[in-house]
Amino acid sequence: MAATKNKSNRTFFQKLKTFLWKAFLWFLGISFFFVLLFKWVPVPFTPLMVTRAIEQKFAGKEMTCSHNWVPLEEIATNMQKAVIASEDGTFLTHHGFDFTAMQKAFKNNERGKKIKGGSTISQQTAKNVFLWQGRSYIRKGLEAYFTILIEIVWGKERIMEVYLNSIEMGEGVYGVQAAANYWYKTEANSLTKKQAAGIAAILPNPRKFKASNSSAYIEKRKGKILQTMRHIGKIKY
Repeated sequence: MAATKNKSNRTFFQKLKTFLWKAFLWFLGISFFFVLLFKWVPVPFTPLMVTRAIEQKFAGKEMTCSHNWVPLEEIATNMQKAVIASEDGTFLTHHGFDFTAMQKAFKNNERGKKIKGGSTISQQTAKNVFLWQGRSYIRKGLEAYFTILIEIVWGKERIMEVYLNSIEMGEGVYGVQAAANYWYKTEANSLTKKQAAGIAAILPNPRKFKASNSSAYIEKRKGKILQTMRHIGKIKY
């Protein structure tokens, strides 16, 4: 009887091991397929867009999603410099992770200080395009995996293009083309330095802050971003 039970247990764990291994291989294959696909194809929507739409529905609000993809060459260099200045100063030189910024964020969070996290543009892109919102070790682990993948497969130029076309830039506003029209009634390729800094300044919480007619806090952030932008030379991907 005991021998039969042990054999049954071994069979169960063997089946479980086989299932998990196959599931892992399927995950690798599917994830690599979509990373490769989005190297060439515009990202039609993100998990965050779906989440926001559901939130609006349950709140009894009209579901809005303004999202117009434009190639990087049609996005003002000012906007590219603004997000580098505000979100990721070492974007052009790191390999997906800024460990100095991560360490600084960790130490300050331990002290209870509220500062922006240490996530790079690459990490934010990986999270926005492939993952759900929230904080957990599983999500952070998957974020690291997708960050490495897009750094290898996409490269910096494509990461910047996807980032600027996908991130939330206002209530129901996604991507720089929609944001330029929403906040300044202009196009992504016509954004001035100040306008670009205005959009970049609200990225920590784009549903709370306004890029135009901004609060004193956002105006201060705009000034800092503009100052940093002056030190960014020609962007070479």
